[in-house]
Amino acid sequence: MRIIFLGPPGSGKGTQACRLSQKLNVPQLSTGDMLRAEVDRNTLLGKQVKGSMESGSLISDAIVNQVVCDRIRLPDCDSGFILDGYPRTVDQAKSLHAFISNMDCAIDAVIELRVEDASMFKRIQVRVLEAIASEKSVRSDDKYDVFLKRIENYRKTILPLSSYYRDMGCLYIIDGMLDMDEVSRSIDSLLVSVRKKCSSS
Repeated sequence: MRIIFLGPPGSGKGTQACRLSQKLNVPQLSTGDMLRAEVDRNTLLGKQVKGSMESGSLISDAIVNQVVCDRIRLPDCDSGFILDGYPRTVDQAKSLHAFISNMDCAIDAVIELRVEDASMFKRIQVRVLEAIASEKSVRSDDKYDVFLKRIENYRKTILPLSSYYRDMGCLYIIDGMLDMDEVSRSIDSLLVSVRKKCSSS
């Protein structure tokens, strides 16, 4: 299956994408992880990305599209993948659609996790405290002012992106306020119906 997770920072989409990746035995493609890896390797692309990540600004579509499409071309994605954090704009979604269509594939489901603001802030605070307690560096995009900008950017892009996938008939909304295990069960149930829909079409 080819699945996209949408959700604001702190919605738990990374956790749910990881769980589903293990269940389906397909790779989880986190754009955040891929971009941070470029920064850590100090590549030319990484240098371009670093400034945007530290300020909370959106990284250009061209850069993100390149990183994601290069990853999807690898053999381990032949039987499916789970995208976490991409696409973030309608233009990115259109680029992905064109790329996937050229491979004679399609996105099976776009799962949007909806979470209240207060819960997002609390989850990010916990992530920061856990990083400090384990003597790991705090992610630059988890710093308070950067996090606020990430939320603002997400709100600007999510409505048109949701509408785009709703019009394509593959958008599914999940209550991200539920307990983590309940969210996982909701996703599992959803995918059972998605599989039935795909097999009957």
